[in-house]
Amino acid sequence: MTAEELWKDSGLSGKYEAWPFGEAPDKLAELVVQGIKTATCSAYDLYLTNNEPLPQAGDYSIILNSNEEAVCIIKTVKVYVTEFNKVSMEHAFKEGEGDRSLEYWRMVHESFLTNELASVNNAFDQNTKVVCEEFEVVYRS
Repeated sequence: MTAEELWKDSGLSGKYEAWPFGEAPDKLAELVVQGIKTATCSAYDLYLTNNEPLPQAGDYSIILNSNEEAVCIIKTVKVYVTEFNKVSMEHAFKEGEGDRSLEYWRMVHESFLTNELASVNNAFDQNTKVVCEEFEVVYRS
């Protein structure tokens, strides 16, 4: 199912963005559908470099799998910017990955953010700002 078809089926109105999660789109989309993953993060500097607005509470997103098929619709409920080394255990748990610990979160996200920032010739460090989002699933395919 395409993002457009899922949006139409949902009966929701307004604007939305459609995107897959970064390094493991199928696995992470499944965690969202299961209700395990209720948060995500991204590099703040990418928004600045690409001149894109930060996500906002109330935004809708259609989560895509690796085949660009629509999996579900989420609604952002909270957004905040913090430094990488200040991300909380609570946020790491809500991201739903691995053993859901802060240590695991830091390990995988340091690698992920390093790669993302390198794509725009920026370097990662422990003070790198990240955009943390919390969301809820509002419609499943």
